[in-house]
Amino acid sequence: MDKYSYISNAHGHYLDELYQAYKQDPSSVDQSWQKFFEGFEFSQQKFGENGHVSTEESSKETQVRNLIHAYRSRAHLKSDTNPVRTRRNHNVTLSYKDFGLSDNDLNTEFEVGSEIGLGKASLKKIIETLDTIYLGHIGFEYMHIRDSEILDWFKRKCEKEGLDTNPDKSTKQRILSKLNEAVVFENFLHTKFLGQKRFSLEGGENTIPALDQIIHYATNFDVKEVVIGMAHRGRLNVLANIMGKTYEEIFSEFEGTTDPDLTMGDGDVKYHMGYSSRIKTVSNKDVYVKLTPNPSHLEAVDPVVLGYTRGQIDDEYSGDPKKAMSVLIHGDAALAGQGLVYEIIQMSELDGYSTGGTIHFVINNQVGFTTDYDDARSSIYCTDVAKIIDAPVLHINGDDPEAVVFASKLAVEYNQRFGKDIFIDLLCYRRHGHNEADEPKFTQPKLYSLIAKHPNPREIYVKTLIERGDIDEENSKKLDKEFRDLLQDRLNEVKQKPLPYKPQKVEEEWQLLHRAKPEDFDESPDTSIDLKVVDKVAKALTSLPKGFKPLKQIDKLIKDRKTNFLEKKELNWADAELLAYGSLLTENKLVRMSGQDVKRGTFSHRHSFVFDANTNEPYCNLNHIEEGQQKFQIYNSLLSEFGVLGFEYGYAMATPNALVLWEAQFGDFANGAQVMIDQFITSAESKWQRMNGLVMLLPHGYEGQGPEHSNARPERFLQLAAEENMIAANCTTPANIFHLLRRQVTWSFRKPCIVFSPKSLLRHPKVISPITDFTESKFQEVIDDNYVTKKSVKRVLLCSGKVYYDLLEEQEKKKIKDIAIVRIEQLYPFPKKQLDKVLKQYKNAELYWVQEEPSNMGYWWFIKRFKEDSKLELVSRKASASPATGYAKVHKVEQARIVEKAFDK
Repeated sequence: MDKYSYISNAHGHYLDELYQAYKQDPSSVDQSWQKFFEGFEFSQQKFGENGHVSTEESSKETQVRNLIHAYRSRAHLKSDTNPVRTRRNHNVTLSYKDFGLSDNDLNTEFEVGSEIGLGKASLKKIIETLDTIYLGHIGFEYMHIRDSEILDWFKRKCEKEGLDTNPDKSTKQRILSKLNEAVVFENFLHTKFLGQKRFSLEGGENTIPALDQIIHYATNFDVKEVVIGMAHRGRLNVLANIMGKTYEEIFSEFEGTTDPDLTMGDGDVKYHMGYSSRIKTVSNKDVYVKLTPNPSHLEAVDPVVLGYTRGQIDDEYSGDPKKAMSVLIHGDAALAGQGLVYEIIQMSELDGYSTGGTIHFVINNQVGFTTDYDDARSSIYCTDVAKIIDAPVLHINGDDPEAVVFASKLAVEYNQRFGKDIFIDLLCYRRHGHNEADEPKFTQPKLYSLIAKHPNPREIYVKTLIERGDIDEENSKKLDKEFRDLLQDRLNEVKQKPLPYKPQKVEEEWQLLHRAKPEDFDESPDTSIDLKVVDKVAKALTSLPKGFKPLKQIDKLIKDRKTNFLEKKELNWADAELLAYGSLLTENKLVRMSGQDVKRGTFSHRHSFVFDANTNEPYCNLNHIEEGQQKFQIYNSLLSEFGVLGFEYGYAMATPNALVLWEAQFGDFANGAQVMIDQFITSAESKWQRMNGLVMLLPHGYEGQGPEHSNARPERFLQLAAEENMIAANCTTPANIFHLLRRQVTWSFRKPCIVFSPKSLLRHPKVISPITDFTESKFQEVIDDNYVTKKSVKRVLLCSGKVYYDLLEEQEKKKIKDIAIVRIEQLYPFPKKQLDKVLKQYKNAELYWVQEEPSNMGYWWFIKRFKEDSKLELVSRKASASPATGYAKVHKVEQARIVEKAFDK
């Protein structure tokens, strides 16, 4: 008989192939099969082919091993995780009889019992153990993990520690205390503030013990900061019972005691607000916890949290990802339905965006707004996106707080050990409708009949504790009454003496900054640099390491840079931009840029990294300016706009002294991130009192590249411009982009900055600035015409951006001295004083606004807002539904007509 023939006989050709594959490469088969074949070969060596192991016995061992494998792979589909309704039937076969075993085998002992930590054990004992681990209140879903080290670790944790999730006495007391706070708080709000929206956590209150455990347990691994992002459901409960926001503050918001005259900005509804606090943990350690504010746009906060966490890691914790932890709290329908989740999952392990892993906690209400899960997703689980990155998922029965706490600790341990994402799926329910005034029975009559009769998680846990003898009923009632009385006392205080308005706490890192006032924009601050700094950065930008073999084009680029800096003393756009970054790096400021292909630049102008033609080794010139400087952090992003822009916004939020930039390949690609622009970038300071200095570089300009590659939609940004909420600029000189970038971190406040940046101007021979403009100047909001004779000017063409050079070409070609071209470099805050000063020189001249964009787009309507006092004529393309023509010939004709009309007398 062949050495392995009984394997083949036992399970046919499949096992034969499996064993042959194992012999070729052991790692090519599953770990459990590796161990089986190791054992098989050991028995062959020990006992020989005619030893004591019979074919029948070996076959049975294999069948039991297959049963164990089935539990590990599919038992989560059958586990007891749904607290309010019967789980769907997924046709999971876990009966021993389905694996060729019979009742006669139940008392037979099998060596394969050691696979689950039992040693040699009876089939009955093996099944009982598997049922306890895999069919209880936790559904372990992890067999999709392809890293054998992680798979083995997770398997051991589930099967060793998952056998008994009963915690010690002090943990039980902590669980009951937090669960009591969660339940009583919601019930108190529901009875005292009838009909007011609060997006309650009722049904999912075990979220509170879970978050409490995550934060406190994380400090055992020396985590210093936990950053939390969540939707509105349950936010008030988290603010009160996790973040430490006082009950008085929350009740004041319900009572509406805010004085409008004391508010800063417009504010937002209470369930959008953020909070931050320092918490003393049960192990007497300090941890900084931040809950970020966010709008109702589902999952939009996710990349912001990740960016903020990465910013803290890079800036505050010297690049150590173990010191800051991100926790994202999702709703089930949003997790499954929002594409942004896919973007952040793909982002999670990339060099430029990793944060050391995120704990994803899903408050799985089983309903999205009014929609049942059958209509909300095609996947079995809302968490199936986790499989993209082999993240394990713990599906938990939301009525079992001890299982929830066990899962929370396991998630923290996994996160800290492997630095990867993990998901906790809390299967619970929503006691009320989408909000407290909504009637859920309109769409879910059967489900809500069950929910109405279902006791809350606290009642269920108290009953469990009483049955075990861990607590008596009297103590439980006392705990309830004491907390309810405390809430009533706090509410009475608020009713008797309303609290004065308290603006959102300003994080420590922002305390040195002040709020901008309109007069702060009357003149830009000094952003010039010393010539010595220019020389240092120039040397780095024009040098390559010994033995580095550049491409021919790069060799020419380096030589051209050297000529610009050292001989011509004139810099082009790329030189100026890199000089801005380099000068900030020498000042020990973080500079971070990301976007699609930003290292070379979409239009191959930047080349911040160059690559050896032979070895492909990268070299970043800006990292070699001087000893001890900051490193230039520039990352080619994944093909994402929404997620990446949100990440950079979060990063900038965490690092006020850093220059943080996101560059779109083309300006109109920002369309894919409009939620981030509307809800965070342009409105967060007014809503949440959060300053942010993020720079968005949006290539813009009409060059015949069609409707998707011409227009960054400046009209949209300008429509959102108010209350000095942001900077909108369209620079035409290298010196001005240099000063604009440096100005972002020179001001004593921070503003988002939208730059309608150039494409063809990156190589335009006239787009150059003398080095003296970098060492002796500052940002120019308005640039006057130095070509014309001022007294003879009869017309002034006001414009912004690339169209200036089209007009200049015509002006110089025809030697037109009586029509001036004035550039508005900063559109918002609108530089009215600076512009009026320039226009005083042209008192009797007629005014034209010239733009490349159609009349219903661009800047026209915005400019009219600020020039109501003058007769202003428009030169532009005709009003159009599409931003630009797709035909090159038509584009040329249109462009020529704009120039012709501007100078037509």
